[in-house]
Amino acid sequence: MADLLMKMPIPYEPKRQNRFILRFPSNLGINEWFVESTARPHIRIGSTEIQFLNTSTYVAGRFNWEPIPVTFRDPIGPSAAQALMEWVRLHAESVTGRMGYAAGYKKDIDLEMLDPTGVVVEKWIMYGTFLTDVNFNQLSYSQDNLATITASLRMDRCVLIY
Repeated sequence: MADLLMKMPIPYEPKRQNRFILRFPSNLGINEWFVESTARPHIRIGSTEIQFLNTSTYVAGRFNWEPIPVTFRDPIGPSAAQALMEWVRLHAESVTGRMGYAAGYKKDIDLEMLDPTGVVVEKWIMYGTFLTDVNFNQLSYSQDNLATITASLRMDRCVLIY
């Protein structure tokens, strides 16, 4: 048992949930500090059943990158609501009913996890990311919480760089 404990490196430093930056393309106007919380990419791998006689075996099927949730703080200025709504308008314009081209609304977004000194220790690139749900959330006279916006980001694929 003592041998098992000795295999753990002495200078062990775990990654922390509160050390991350979600970077959006600058032309969207969504600042990194707007982001209050998010999740790392989530992949779901299907399975394909191969039946033979009275038994089954399985092989990996299609895989999909699941949408990830993001919660944004909404300051007065610059407004996160306005920046997100501009991105929404690239998808679909509610005034005219016009839909956007995928080349216009799909963006590549970086998710970086940091060490205690701010050095990037894990980097994901989420290719072809777009919004699938944007909720400008509830307001209440009985609360003094910060105003937030929740969104779901759907991506075509993710690559873990390091």
